[in-house]
This record gives sequence, C-alpha cells and structure tokens, in this order.
Amino acid sequence: MHLPEVVAALPEEDRQRFDQLYQVVATVGELDPPASMAGWIERYFGSVEAVRRQKVVKVTNRLTLEEALFNELRARRPLEARIPADLGDEIAKTGPDPFCEPERNTPADPFGRIRGAHAITAGNIAKYDGLHSIIIFDEHHPLAFTEETVVDAVRLAQQWFAAAHQREPEAVYPLFMWNCLWKSGASIVHGHAQVSLTRGAHYGKVEQTRRATLAYREAYGAEYFDDLFRVHQSLGLGAAVGPIRVMASLVPLKEKEVILTAPVVDDDLARTASRALRCLVERLNMVSFNLVMWMPPLTDTGEDWSGMPVVVRLVDRGDPLNRTSDIGAMELYAASVVSSDPFRVAEVLWDALGVR
Repeated sequence: MHLPEVVAALPEEDRQRFDQLYQVVATVGELDPPASMAGWIERYFGSVEAVRRQKVVKVTNRLTLEEALFNELRARRPLEARIPADLGDEIAKTGPDPFCEPERNTPADPFGRIRGAHAITAGNIAKYDGLHSIIIFDEHHPLAFTEETVVDAVRLAQQWFAAAHQREPEAVYPLFMWNCLWKSGASIVHGHAQVSLTRGAHYGKVEQTRRATLAYREAYGAEYFDDLFRVHQSLGLGAAVGPIRVMASLVPLKEKEVILTAPVVDDDLARTASRALRCLVERLNMVSFNLVMWMPPLTDTGEDWSGMPVVVRLVDRGDPLNRTSDIGAMELYAASVVSSDPFRVAEVLWDALGVR
C-alpha cells in the first residue's frame, strides 16, 4: 500500500524504468457507518475507524493495460496457511472417475496416446480447438502433485505438440494449461493438465503480449520482459533462479499471481514452477488455481518472436468450497480487484525458492 513512496525512493534509473511500464494512482474511499453497524464491522474488520478511510492503490501496466486495484483494508489482513478441513472429503467423493482408468474411459488422439512416468494423454471429448487434448495424472488428488509429476507433464506436453504438429503441420502455436479444482473451471477433479496447438496466429492474449514487446522495443530501445523483470527486482518482487526469472506480479490478474519467464521449456522451468505452486499451496493457502505456459511457435512463421520468452503464469482462484465467484463484472470488463499483497507473496516465495 506504500508503493508510491517505495517507487519515489528508487534510484533514478529504476524509477524511470518503472514509470515507463507502470502508472500508480492512490485514492481514499470514505464511509460514514451508522452506530448500529459497529459490532458487525468490528467483527469483520477490527474497528470502525479502519473502514472510515480506506486507501486504494491502482496500478496499471501502460503497455498491456493490465490493471489491479489494491485496497489497504483487505491487503493488511493476515494470509492464513490452511486448507479447508472438509476439502479432502469432497475430493474423495469424486472418485473413481473416467480419468482413474483413462485407457478404458477416455478417447485417444488420432495419433495415439503418449505415456509418461506419471501421466498419460487423452483426446478431449469436447474440444475448444481442433488440436486439444488432456494430460491425465496417475494420482487422483489434484493437489498431490510433486516436482516429478510436473516435470513429466511438461515433457509429455512437448511430445504431444510434436505429434500434433506432425499430423497437422499448419498448427504451430502451442499452449499448456492446468486448471485445478472447481473454482479454476476444472470439470473433473482428478489431476490433469491440457494442451492445444492452434493455427493462423497464436491465441489472442499471447499475440497481444508479443505485439506489446515490439511496441516497447520501438519506443524505448529495450526489451519489454527484461525491463519488466528489472522493475520487479528493484522493488523486491523479482528474483532469478538460474536462468528462470520469477515475479510476484504488480498487476495480478487475481490473487497471488506469480509469473515465471525462461529462455526455453525444460525440466528446470517445470521444477521451479512446481516449487512456486507448492509454496503457494502450503504457505499461502492456495487450493484452486490456474496455470498457463505461453510458448513461441514450433516453426518459423515470419513473425518476430525474439522478445518473447517462455512465460508461465499462475494464479490463486480461492476456496473451492466457497460458492461466491472470485471474478465479477469488474474483472471481466474493467480491472482486477485484488486483496493479496504482492510484497507478502514475494516474501514467502523467495524463502521457499531459496533466493533470499
């Protein structure tokens, strides 16, 4: 909530780079609650005075127009490391399901299945693109993943992309996704990721980001993702794990968003992503989440992808046993409203990754 002051205290070069990428606007919302509300307010927010004047900080990425609104009242609430006690029971009730015996109960792709050490591929029964399949983990419980599970899933994804491209050479734009539990949009609880390979152009948000990197290079003679990391690093929100850059996002799409960038897709990236996920699950109460991996095209398309690294984005989707959605009209049509503090996320993340 003190981001404007933190930015003002940066060295001139860092502050200039921040201002190239971000705009910060702070405002105060005021309330005059009736005396009859005092008990309710104190129970939920600590004191009546705490809600009378509420500081809100709006952070906007000038290039991509990603934007997040942080409320001081919400951000200062402690983050509890707990998983709902009855979640295990709810997950247990979902088995067995078709993914427990995938070779009997799921379709294969036209080019067959690919088997890994901890997972197997299957054709998606209701596709959202021509080449769209599933990587089904052997383990039913979606939160029981390990580093080896994630490494195996990423390896299988690379093999699937190669096989799908061989079948349809015009399909060259790959995407890896992992939706965990109901709040993330997963229709089946059993642990699984998804892969797709599209043609014509990359998916819209990936292409939008690629174009943003070109615009940034043209405007400032620098690489967007290099400066994005430097800004986060200067604030204590970014750290390098070998060649992999990890950031607690300044403009999170939703709670506790973490971004990783890497020069290539490899086991090191998969392991670091897994460690970040495990940190958020075990130490910051993340239960349901979305993860995506953006990758450049498999072949030369004539487009300039030189400024685009491999990008992994992961975000907390909230308690799956809470029927209230975490996304409403603001997130769909205006800007993200976020209660988690990226500085708190970074503090816990660096400890878990051993970079502080």
